Amino acid sequence: MGRKRVPAGELFQAALDGDRSSLARLLSLIERGDDEAREVGRLAYPLSGEGYTVGLTGAPGAGKSTLTSAVIRHLRSLDLEIAVLAIDPSSPFTGGAILGDRVRMQDHATDPGVFIRSMATRGHLGGLSLATPEAVRALDAIGRKWILVETVGVGQVEVEVAGKADTTVVVVNPGWGDSVQANKAGLMEIADVFVINKADRKGVDETKRDLMQMLDLSDLPHDAYRPPIIATVGTTGEGIVDLWDAVLAHRAYAESSGVLAERRTFRLREELREIIAQRLGRKARQLCTGERWDELTDEVVDRTTDPWTAADEMLAGIDA
Repeated sequence: MGRKRVPAGELFQAALDGDRSSLARLLSLIERGDDEAREVGRLAYPLSGEGYTVGLTGAPGAGKSTLTSAVIRHLRSLDLEIAVLAIDPSSPFTGGAILGDRVRMQDHATDPGVFIRSMATRGHLGGLSLATPEAVRALDAIGRKWILVETVGVGQVEVEVAGKADTTVVVVNPGWGDSVQANKAGLMEIADVFVINKADRKGVDETKRDLMQMLDLSDLPHDAYRPPIIATVGTTGEGIVDLWDAVLAHRAYAESSGVLAERRTFRLREELREIIAQRLGRKARQLCTGERWDELTDEVVDRTTDPWTAADEMLAGIDA
């Protein structure tokens, strides 16, 4: 027999009361994206808004998961309760998340002050699941005021994470100079903090110099915030305190300057746009069925009707 189905409202209340299993099931509902996910969103939204998200992104192999684990260790030493969303590549067989990140963070698995969840990209452009904002909101609502979002670092994810996080940390490795130039525009737009991880290797000074030159040549106003460059060694924890100090400094700047409010407003506008687009897409798929759809498709194939005219006819009922 399968596990008993629990209403979203009951799961949400249990999660509020501290039940980790209910929180995990709540996030599964969010990933599924059906009516129950919408109910979770309605319940979580009024209780959210206090949490702060930190995105960690960078190319595969940059050591993001090891770095995230070191950050978790530091935050727990400060007695902060946190949540981590590890956005993993989708399994080609099940569509589910490959749990590599959680394996690498297993040292924290039994800590009640840490909640780690892997989420599948499900083929979404940029690697970020559409469920991510809702998952962040649910974690915020149940009291996790620091939420780390680690991305797979493929496709357009370096740009997308900026829209999902309050502070974005871009992780690179020594000897990354050529890639810095190749990715200059995107990185300059999203980075709030640069991290040179694996700084026990050769090439740290050269990489730092390349990043500084990028910043010098950027169009940033002279009085604008300038992303700091922090050297870390995730495996030993070296530089983690400096990294977190940089995150806190950016948060203070973002709050005082109004940048944080602007980002969150933009994020909500984009989320609303995505929700509407998703619902319209569902209606479009429903519309593209039936006898008249098949007839119009045949007419387009036979070139007796052009695609635009056929689309106009199918949409006429909606537009009326």
